[in-house]
Amino acid sequence: MKENVNLSHLRILEHIPLFSCLLPSEQTMLNQIIKEKHFKKNSVILMEDDSKNFMYVIFSGKIKVVRVNPDGKEQILVIRKRGDFFGEMTLLDGKSQPATIVAMEDAAVGLILKSDFEQYFMKDATVLKQLISLLCERLRESWAMLRLLALPDAESRVRAVLAHIGSIYGIKDARGVMIPFKITHKEIADFAALTRETVSRLLARLTNSGEIEINGRKTIILKYSFFHLP
Repeated sequence: MKENVNLSHLRILEHIPLFSCLLPSEQTMLNQIIKEKHFKKNSVILMEDDSKNFMYVIFSGKIKVVRVNPDGKEQILVIRKRGDFFGEMTLLDGKSQPATIVAMEDAAVGLILKSDFEQYFMKDATVLKQLISLLCERLRESWAMLRLLALPDAESRVRAVLAHIGSIYGIKDARGVMIPFKITHKEIADFAALTRETVSRLLARLTNSGEIEINGRKTIILKYSFFHLP
């Protein structure tokens, strides 16, 4: 049973850009040094002070990276799901991330010690090139979040949150773009720095106008009219 789990994890590692460039023997070694941990929904995976020691890979479940504002309100910075990873910046500078990582649902996470990654992989020029490319991608995500929070009205923010998540994780079909996991009104509100009540009202309006559809699994479909496309 344990061998099957490890093989499943190895397949996930093979599809992560940072690790796909490794030789099969190196991917196997990485799979062996990852420390798997399980977390219940709403439990903290990493606090800000711990984040300088690890990067992580999500083997199952969904997590959020949050920052708590001085007034105690939670601000979601990004959502990650199975096959995603976070903390690659610590592999370069060893500094903590100004955020906390929380399980949005029961999750299995693989933690990679910075010291292990340095010992086995940091001398690989291809890995370093992949790291630079990924850091550029993360920077573009940060710019998108800054633009989102600068929008002047609530509806623009909600639309921007949905479009942002759809651009990263969306699956296109004949109906539009489906966000392939459940995201609650509260989570959208925490993304957009709005109240849950405001988000619920705006989602109802977008549903009534036919721009979005919320199916039985509570996943959201962004219709083509949402993007003002024919």
